[in-house]
Amino acid sequence: MDKIQLGEFIKSLDQDLEIKEGKQFVEVTVPSSKLFSLASQLRDREEAKFDFLFCLSGVDYGQDLGVVYHIRSTVYGHAVVLKTRTSDRVNPILDSVADIWKTADFHEREVFDLLGIRFSNHPDLRRLFLDNSWGFPLRKDYVDDINIVTK
Repeated sequence: MDKIQLGEFIKSLDQDLEIKEGKQFVEVTVPSSKLFSLASQLRDREEAKFDFLFCLSGVDYGQDLGVVYHIRSTVYGHAVVLKTRTSDRVNPILDSVADIWKTADFHEREVFDLLGIRFSNHPDLRRLFLDNSWGFPLRKDYVDDINIVTK
């Protein structure tokens, strides 16, 4: 599938998705409540076979916290970007995709450790790099009282 066909296919799975053709990837903005279902369909549907999560990044958008997922089909060679957000900065929770793509396991732990986004149903969600005395240093509102991190 080319990018236009890929966008149309994904739109056929859920009409409420926002789909944009980026320079390199089709970008799909997904409500957090629909992320797990869409990700499962993209992996399992014969037309898509998105069997490889090759990048998962946490993002602090200021008002919202989000996660960006880059997925690829090793069968067909196409790739898309899924983006989701939560506006809850106090207790941010998104669904884990670690049981869909095993590579998400450590990526989600890293996002939890550095941004504080919790992933429901994650098999082992605990800090990866920092101990509990740290806050979440990649948040824009992070305060570094002893100036370990400088801007």
